[in-house]
Amino acid sequence: MNPTRRELLAGISLVGAGALLAGCKRQPAGNTNGAVTEQAKPEESSSEESGGEVSAVEDLMREHGVLRRALLVYRESAAKLRENATSVPLSALEKNAQLFRAFGEEYHEKKLEEVYIIPSLRKVQGPAAVYTDVILAQHVRGREVTDYILAVTKADKLPSAAVGPFIEALESFVRMYEHHAAVEDTIVFPAWKESLSDEELDSLSGTFEEIETAQFGEDGFESALKRIAEIEESLGLANLAMFTAPPPPTPPPIPSPSAK
Repeated sequence: MNPTRRELLAGISLVGAGALLAGCKRQPAGNTNGAVTEQAKPEESSSEESGGEVSAVEDLMREHGVLRRALLVYRESAAKLRENATSVPLSALEKNAQLFRAFGEEYHEKKLEEVYIIPSLRKVQGPAAVYTDVILAQHVRGREVTDYILAVTKADKLPSAAVGPFIEALESFVRMYEHHAAVEDTIVFPAWKESLSDEELDSLSGTFEEIETAQFGEDGFESALKRIAEIEESLGLANLAMFTAPPPPTPPPIPSPSAK
């Protein structure tokens, strides 16, 4: 790896999860270009000082939003690589994998879901408990795929023999986690919330914020937003309008009964 690229990736080293998000300043959740407005700062500070405008369930689901954007990076990159194996800089995919590793796997999964959500659902043994073994197995498989992505993207160029398997790994990772996150958002997290009293949920909201701060320092979520926005920008994926579906075709005429 050349010195320039090594310096570029230094901020997302796995030496410490906090290093991945270090130096990222707070930004409004809807800001995709990393800009910070002076008007947003007091409002965000007062929200944090009020102790918990963001509930534990909302925290989990908005973290899924960051991870879904990382999945979009993989999906769009896989499509581009299928057309041209040199069309996507591996450094951008390496950053994406580092973000998914630190924010998704090491924090969201290991520190929150596997410590609080999964054990709680198993204890209650409601209908959502049937998903817990599969969720844990997919966490393990996801980390294996991330290990593979990180190993491959250390190179400056994909060897021709590795292009096909790499694309398949990206696509299978996206397919697994898109459904995984959807099931958690619609079944697992609501069931977990129902298993808690209001007092327990309020307490866990504060606990989750403390874990995030311990893992990343202040503004961990906002910094993750800034990081994924930078990755999207570098790959030309930052414009939401580019994903607007085209107009549907004109439906075929319905044959009249006499024509049958």
